[in-house]
Amino acid sequence: MGQLVLVCESSLIRKVGAVHGYSLEVNKLLGTLLEPVNNFFLDRDRAENNPEYKQLIPYVVLRFGDSIFNYVRGKKSIGVGGHIEPIDQSLFASDRDMYLEAARREVNEEVKLDTMYREHVVALINDDSTEVGKVHLGIMHIWDVAEPNVTKREGLITQAGFVHIEELKKNLDELETWSQIALQVLEHPTIPRW
Repeated sequence: MGQLVLVCESSLIRKVGAVHGYSLEVNKLLGTLLEPVNNFFLDRDRAENNPEYKQLIPYVVLRFGDSIFNYVRGKKSIGVGGHIEPIDQSLFASDRDMYLEAARREVNEEVKLDTMYREHVVALINDDSTEVGKVHLGIMHIWDVAEPNVTKREGLITQAGFVHIEELKKNLDELETWSQIALQVLEHPTIPRW
């Protein structure tokens, strides 16, 4: 057996109201998705090729004022994160704590933060218009960093750094679809600021 990743059934995603694009009702929806009866670990190869399941993916946007950390790994992205694995479980942690620990682990694998940050879980990102999107559900976080001291760790990441949000908006077609949706979330008036 290969890598195990946390999934929910796609029918549950639709049932709780995760629409195409984004939903700001993340606290209500995430609570349901993280209930142990609603998720389980599945072999990643099976999950990647079966739209009956959605892999739950922490998608962390690092923000410094009006600048956003972005990088290239295939396509340009503003989200850092990845799969939730059995290693993230703890006998003493709540489901939400397990999930937040997984988000931190994933970010730490991809980038190095030499700064304090404030975390907000702000939206669900759902995009069934792409093959990748059909089998993944993004849980968007914003980490407001005190200083722009973020460097890449992962070798496949290139062109990493902070750029003003207006520059990203000028070149939307260069961004992966989740990043395009995340920029819409960042513009929403209810999204918290540092």
